[in-house]
Amino acid sequence: MSFLETERLVLRPWREEDAAALFKYARDPAVGPAAGWPVHKDEADSLNILRTVLMKENTWAVTIKGSDEPVGSIGYFPSDGSASKGEPEIGYWIGVPFWGRGYIPEAVKALIARCFSEGAARVWCAHFEGNEKSRRVIEKCGFRYRFSEPWTREGREIQPETLFYSLAREEFQK
Repeated sequence: MSFLETERLVLRPWREEDAAALFKYARDPAVGPAAGWPVHKDEADSLNILRTVLMKENTWAVTIKGSDEPVGSIGYFPSDGSASKGEPEIGYWIGVPFWGRGYIPEAVKALIARCFSEGAARVWCAHFEGNEKSRRVIEKCGFRYRFSEPWTREGREIQPETLFYSLAREEFQK
């Protein structure tokens, strides 16, 4: 899988040796639950998540240029929203010490460009109701609200409504 580079970031594939850095940020209760996943319990838990979730195609570790340590994650996958099924949906998170610095909007814009260069006509993003930080990222990147629906995952508590936003190729190229 390729690296992606922005003005301040390098998006690179996740590696098993990233488990300690992942745990450092993913153990914070302000991070995972807002994105729909549980707080990591220990480094072994983070290593398992690396192997089963993050070390996949189209998922990158977010690193700040000059440092190889992951401070977040970003990727895209086929959306499972009722009106967006199969179209690319971008998901992301970043460690609390890096909130408010504009890193995630920068990374999201790089992934939007990649999705469109691969032929997507529309790209999606979503956030849980009440996750204002994620909503601001989505809106900064030009996405427009389209619909909401409940989100559930087998074996997990029901989350609040999920709000879906999309951006068409023509809107991005303006």
